[in-house]
Amino acid sequence: MATQLPDDFKCPISLEIMSDPVILASGHTFDRTSIQRWLDSGHRTCPITKLPLPEHPFLIPNHALRSLISNYTLVTPSNSQPCPQPQTLCSALTSPSSSVETKLESLTHLAKLTKRDSALRRKLTESGAVPAVLKCVDSGDPSLQEKALSLLLNLSLDDDNKVGLVAEGAINRVVKVLRVGLPDCRAIAATIVTSLAVVEVNKATIGAYPDAIPALVRLLIAGKGREKKEAATALYAICSFADNRRRAIDCGAVPILMGLLDSGLERAIEVLGLLVKCKEGREEMMKVNGCVKVLVEVLRNGSSRGVQYGLFTLNCLCNYNESFCFEARNEGVLEICMGLVEEENEKIRRYTSSLLQTLRGNHAIG
Repeated sequence: MATQLPDDFKCPISLEIMSDPVILASGHTFDRTSIQRWLDSGHRTCPITKLPLPEHPFLIPNHALRSLISNYTLVTPSNSQPCPQPQTLCSALTSPSSSVETKLESLTHLAKLTKRDSALRRKLTESGAVPAVLKCVDSGDPSLQEKALSLLLNLSLDDDNKVGLVAEGAINRVVKVLRVGLPDCRAIAATIVTSLAVVEVNKATIGAYPDAIPALVRLLIAGKGREKKEAATALYAICSFADNRRRAIDCGAVPILMGLLDSGLERAIEVLGLLVKCKEGREEMMKVNGCVKVLVEVLRNGSSRGVQYGLFTLNCLCNYNESFCFEARNEGVLEICMGLVEEENEKIRRYTSSLLQTLRGNHAIG
């Protein structure tokens, strides 16, 4: 018989396999459709913890879990040699006498097993295997490094592991990979940052780590498609912590994100929607030529989520500086907003209403 899909893949609300997992402020993951329906019904508590949520809760895409779900394949009986027991694999990984080939085989098996077994993920971290995994991340062997990063990503999926992995020194290794690793490794490393940043205390730790945010910003410039996307997602995750917004701005993230947004990477607007919340971010956006035109293009052609962040960002800028109001009007934003006031999405309706009031009232905060 094929093994059942793991419970980690199921939405706590619908109990169905998640197609678009997102992380709530409480740290719990839900399918976007289910949690959005919960929020649109007026609830402002976490369905699991019952603790209060912000008035405007953010839903952070859980790209790591989504990737695991999409890549998951059912295990069926075969005549092939059975996989070694986890304890044997762990011993081979931690043994100083194990060859590179042996460690690579152990990492490959463990990465596959930990995709679907949360209990095994906890056992591995409790067994003292993490230092051995991190040592493989430090390896100069690209294959060994990539498998070690995949295993580290799996281990980071459990909330109970996130703080412990940071304490073990995971950030140091991950940042090094972001700086000098191969493209696939850099993409996984950025995804690990996103996963670890689910825990609030880790956001501050990651942001304060030397070169963590600069490495992500550099990846926005030098990385390829997947790397840029994962780097933007990681920045979004850690910039919900206010101090990290200023760090990202100081690294020159604003014009880079504007350029990426203009070239079609919509995820950049999510990060800009956080950076615009601070004065430094707004001032940097004011310096970018064509800023309003890029944001208006998001309003015209973006996804529902992109339009939300585009409306919010443009409203913050128009409230901050009178010139943005004039430019937004000239770009036809009033007409665009009139077409959005009847949108089904409650956030789009609310942000549209706020932007209309700003453009009609022209009350800049200076």
